[in-house]
Amino acid sequence: MADDRDLPALARLRREWTAERTGEADQDAGFERAFEAWWRAELPRRTFWLAEAGTERSGYTAVGSLNVVEIGNMPRPGGRPGRWGYVGNAFVVASYADRGVAAALLTAAVDHARARRYQRLVLRPTPSSAPFYLRHGFTPAGEGMLMLLPSAGQEDS
Repeated sequence: MADDRDLPALARLRREWTAERTGEADQDAGFERAFEAWWRAELPRRTFWLAEAGTERSGYTAVGSLNVVEIGNMPRPGGRPGRWGYVGNAFVVASYADRGVAAALLTAAVDHARARRYQRLVLRPTPSSAPFYLRHGFTPAGEGMLMLLPSAGQEDS
């Protein structure tokens, strides 16, 4: 799980995500400040994961990240309150795409969803990432969305 110490690495990954999609280097000098403000505003309801490659001796480099927004259901008379998660901002540096980094990040998010007893995890994948999520148990949920029921097949404790 990422924390305040990971802010520079998360901001760098977001810059890389932008460059990968636009083909241009980002020149926004105020981006880190804006990213930190967003992080602070989102932290109460978002959990972030950061994947790193390297060793203690050589140092670590951030190679991927993912976050989940927790959404609480509005209470209703006679109903049990619940919550669910929206998986967002998943990104893995291209040179690490086929090394299990994305799967490890997603596994951490699903484990988190199970521990927090989320009713479901949802996401809106890119066309190229949809097969990855389908292989990991997500199912179509309409309008380009995919859904996973984290407790499906899990015994309640």
